[in-house]
Amino acid sequence: MGVKGSILVSDHVERHHAHDLESAAPGVARVVLGPDGVQGDPAGIEVVNFSGDLFPERTQAFIRAAVSSKRLGWFHTFSAGVDNPFFRGLLDRGIRLTTSAGAHAVPIAQTVMLYLLALSRDLPAWLDAQARRSWEPRDIRDLQGRLLGVVGMGPIGLEVARLGLAFRMQVIGLRRTPRGDEPCETWPLARLPELLPRVDCLVLALPLHDDTRGLIDAAALERIKSGAILVNIARGEIVDESALVRALESGQLAGAGLDVFEREPLPEESPLWGQPNVIITPHSSGTNPGNWERANRIFLHNLARYARGAELVNEVG
Repeated sequence: MGVKGSILVSDHVERHHAHDLESAAPGVARVVLGPDGVQGDPAGIEVVNFSGDLFPERTQAFIRAAVSSKRLGWFHTFSAGVDNPFFRGLLDRGIRLTTSAGAHAVPIAQTVMLYLLALSRDLPAWLDAQARRSWEPRDIRDLQGRLLGVVGMGPIGLEVARLGLAFRMQVIGLRRTPRGDEPCETWPLARLPELLPRVDCLVLALPLHDDTRGLIDAAALERIKSGAILVNIARGEIVDESALVRALESGQLAGAGLDVFEREPLPEESPLWGQPNVIITPHSSGTNPGNWERANRIFLHNLARYARGAELVNEVG
């Protein structure tokens, strides 16, 4: 019980949360990465808070300081996803890993609804007509009453489901094992093939694993209800992009809201750029000034728990 080594944080976290750090782990030394490098002895680092202010410019220097310590016991990251091989390496070394899952849920879920509203109303065509100063009335599709499928019921998926219900949509969630406390009807992930022919809107909000890579492939897109809208705010590799382009071009999909891609940045030659029924955002659906603070609060909450030997929240098994 207790923190026997030191805590590695950024200068931003030290500046804004020094009192909170001391309250959570009284008397524990801190190593700080500032503009002039590392202040303190990296060899004694036991706890690491990889905060959002470090990404991407100072990531390399911070990670180098963190992994140099043989005492490293717990690594917290501002991100929700940990599919990068670096995190697998930490777990293989026996280092505990926690995430900031939930910190980005609200802004990402709101962006999901932005995609659905814009695509159901063909906002791209309206904007094009506006640019041409052309008066072109058109019908719109209402979200009310439509079936929203949410694949992945972590913090983001749960928030998407809540907003879908607020828009009076029918909502069915999918997760590996339903818990029974979800805000909507929830099925096991294995029932995805059963859901696809029914959905009007499909939102992907699940982590990338070996068994979710390519989950939405050509066969899945052939099975999906004709005219459905697909939204991916999870990981690009979950969707077969070539099959996605074909589904969009054929009209099998009415549109797609995409924040993540197989390759990032999305190459200039990607045919997705030219699709009139696609909204592309540069992996920024959850970008929000409050995210860093929410992520740091999760770390501080966990730090107090770690110091007294309690179970950590958002720990990756």
